[in-house]
Amino acid sequence: MTIAPAQRSTSLGSSAWTDTRLILALEEVVEKELDRHLGVAKEWMPHEYVPWSRGRDFDGVLGGEAWAVEQSQVTPLGRVSLVVNLLTEDNLPSYHHEIASMFGREGAWGTWVHRWTAEEGRHGIAIRDFLLATRAVDPVELERARMSHMSEGFESDNAHSMLHSVAYVAFQELATRIAHRNTGKYAGDPLCEQMLAKIANDENLHMVFYRNLLKAALEIAPDQAMRAIADVVTNFRMPGHGIPGFERAAAQIALGGVYNLRIHHDDVLQPVLRHLRVMEIDGLGAEGLMAQDELGVFLDELDGQARKFEERQAAMLARRAARKSA
Repeated sequence: MTIAPAQRSTSLGSSAWTDTRLILALEEVVEKELDRHLGVAKEWMPHEYVPWSRGRDFDGVLGGEAWAVEQSQVTPLGRVSLVVNLLTEDNLPSYHHEIASMFGREGAWGTWVHRWTAEEGRHGIAIRDFLLATRAVDPVELERARMSHMSEGFESDNAHSMLHSVAYVAFQELATRIAHRNTGKYAGDPLCEQMLAKIANDENLHMVFYRNLLKAALEIAPDQAMRAIADVVTNFRMPGHGIPGFERAAAQIALGGVYNLRIHHDDVLQPVLRHLRVMEIDGLGAEGLMAQDELGVFLDELDGQARKFEERQAAMLARRAARKSA
């Protein structure tokens, strides 16, 4: 079954769409998706997921107890993943600047930008308060990592066009949702898992907003949207890639099953692409067809890389099990 792109002869013309024209053309879609989002989003309070009774003074000005790793029940994998998730959320001021500069601060676009920022802001609040109250991480190392990461700022890999930005966040929000949910699964603390489930739900609603916006863009400017999707998918990086020690942490997160190539291929890329029916769109021009072909080749290669990763992961786990039983 194929999907024919929408009629391109609109009042704005049928030539290549500029960012300004696309932003104007998608304004009604943004307004509709904003209303839908506000209708389904549920208010929740970060402080309700922080076990304040477990908290106590740290050493330093208050002369409390110094941090030690055995003070928390959070697993080593959970600790690494929680820190990466938190430091990623900490760069919210840079993310806000990126999308406000791209989408603007007026009308439905501006209302969404500010609402998204407000919802994202509570994620960092909740995770940091939980980590400090439960003594899950070294507070000094955490603060130094935050200062280092935020001092570098954030510059999107997808500033080529507003379609690249929309395509990126459609995938990235789902990736973040899964990273939070799996972090909770492996954290070893039921309350932490509940908190991260709340955060993941927010991220899922954000993904739906951007995914639906991307679907509308495919109808208005199919060739340009297809090119943006192909570029984003083939060059995808999580926004926290600049975190100090990210490569080592990412390796632990991958091997531990929180987020890896198989998850990225099966649970992030494929669901969004299937929903948009990207590989079934017919009637594309030369640029759109080229992008569609590139996407298909890349997905096949990524699937092969994921299989190789799974083989290495299985071998590693087998060696660990053998050492424990020896």
